[in-house]
Amino acid sequence: MSNAWYAVRVRSNFEQTTAAYLEAVGHQVFVPTYEQRKQGSDRIRRVRVPLFPGYVICHMDINLRMPVLAAPGVVHIVGFGNDFVAVPDQEIEAVRHILTAQVQVERWPYLAVGERVRIVEGPLAGLTGILVDVRAKQRLIVSVHLLQRSVAAAVNREAVRPERQSGLLDRYDIRHEGYRISGDS
Repeated sequence: MSNAWYAVRVRSNFEQTTAAYLEAVGHQVFVPTYEQRKQGSDRIRRVRVPLFPGYVICHMDINLRMPVLAAPGVVHIVGFGNDFVAVPDQEIEAVRHILTAQVQVERWPYLAVGERVRIVEGPLAGLTGILVDVRAKQRLIVSVHLLQRSVAAAVNREAVRPERQSGLLDRYDIRHEGYRISGDS
């Protein structure tokens, strides 16, 4: 099936412009945003910023991609060489779930290592991701692997269970950009 979610690389600060155009011509788009505090000269203000700057996620038939490529601000559709790679539905749904769960959300450095965990209770129940400790607070990291971007959501440690998969270590302590990624102790 060629209808799927694809990551569309766009020029800097063109996420909303490109998304509006693609929606106007009939495409379903996903541009996740979160609230960020910005320090102004006289006050701190809250603004909505893209969770994945420089990308618009577009549901399309890849064989009919020319209208998407012609949209304002579009640089290219993400892939490898001449092969376009779809973003898995479960990654899109996991990010949507986090954004609607009323939990603190922030951008996170992409993580590809570590044991996966499953949230078993609370607003994020059923999601899987990587658990990290940041300043004595736990975060669930959900990644969109194709974009090499991640999202961090605050979680209650008691709601987390290891998701056992063959070949993964049961315990680990990995250092990543100053953060401790930890398995069950």
